[in-house]
Amino acid sequence: MNQPSPLSNCFLLYSRSFTKPTSKRIKFPTLEPKVALDPSIVGICVSSVIIHGYKCQEIEVKTQDGYILNLQRIPEGRVGSVDDGSTKQPVLIQHGVLVDGMTWLLNSPEQNLPLILADKGFDVWIANTRGTRFSRRHTSLKPSDPAFWNWSWDELVIFDLPAVFDYVYNQTGKKKIHYVGHSQGTLIALASFSEGLLVDKLKSAALLSPIAYLSHMTTALGYFGAKAFVGEITTLFGLAEFNPKGVQVAQFLKALCSYPGVDCYDLLSSLTGKNCCLNTSTIDLFLKNEPQSTSTKNLVHLSQTARDGVLAKYNYGTALFNLLHYGEVRPPVYNLSNIPHNLPIFFSYGGKDSLSDARDVQLLLDSFKFHDVDKLTIQYIKDYAHADFIMGAIKAQACFKLLEELPALFCFTSYKKCPL
Repeated sequence: MNQPSPLSNCFLLYSRSFTKPTSKRIKFPTLEPKVALDPSIVGICVSSVIIHGYKCQEIEVKTQDGYILNLQRIPEGRVGSVDDGSTKQPVLIQHGVLVDGMTWLLNSPEQNLPLILADKGFDVWIANTRGTRFSRRHTSLKPSDPAFWNWSWDELVIFDLPAVFDYVYNQTGKKKIHYVGHSQGTLIALASFSEGLLVDKLKSAALLSPIAYLSHMTTALGYFGAKAFVGEITTLFGLAEFNPKGVQVAQFLKALCSYPGVDCYDLLSSLTGKNCCLNTSTIDLFLKNEPQSTSTKNLVHLSQTARDGVLAKYNYGTALFNLLHYGEVRPPVYNLSNIPHNLPIFFSYGGKDSLSDARDVQLLLDSFKFHDVDKLTIQYIKDYAHADFIMGAIKAQACFKLLEELPALFCFTSYKKCPL
């Protein structure tokens, strides 16, 4: 295990110039101030990036199975850069389940990872998974069609990530991509890497609150919810949309509230663990924008992972159905030992995280025991829970913690709880 070493000058300055992608920018009309700040109306760029003085583009990418995904591109920081953009490195940032790209942008610019990276000279791209509010389009299906929701995180591995990677790679002059994932964003990355996908376009990966195993999660809401999803939940909802703001899901959550240890007055903590570093204003903004829809099938798949303790493809429930889908009676396993041993990877996990429990993270890290020592960096933050990694506040510059310089020369600014 490598210990992070501070770097005082790890980021380069870059110029104001950048190569525009072929996709058209979305032009927004002049709106009243209240409306202009509503991401649901004007999108993430206008509401949460351009308003702070950054350039930002809304981009659409189509997957091979017909979903139209929304991306944001932040090509430079507020003060611009000093080169022609030819050395600017792309960074793709991927959110977790039940949220969208907005979840990275809920604090001030100095406290939001995408804007920090843009100010440090990176070409930043924010992904939005299928089914979330800005990625609810398809070439032939509508969100009201059950078939629109017939997917799990397997399809994110097979279709979403490759589509986004290919687009970013081609639009940035075929530069290899730094990847940052949180929660489900780490799961789909690990599964992709193990299948040999993306690695030819990948420069390094930073995985925050990594999940590959969920057997030890201590969140009461997650525990009882996982049991429900494996069982009666498919009967209740069918394999369609799981909308956390819908009536059916509200009734489901109300039923879960009767279980011991589930505090429905603090659902965020009941699900993620007690976060140490969230401002009240950040939580308020989070609740205005999140949670987002996903497919019921996706949550069933995550629950299978928690129940079975194996990182495998979706289990169709019977040997016959699995045989029809996979040619074998059990779902194929994602073999993490197949991940190239020379791939620069950074893991960061928290001691108070009830979803990415430290015991499950250790089980994950066991898969990397033969990884090249100088290509693997691990950070443990004892006070952090699941949401702190994306929404935790930084109260002063002294609280920035520069992580170890990965072999790919990718430096991150990680959040660190400030001493009182």
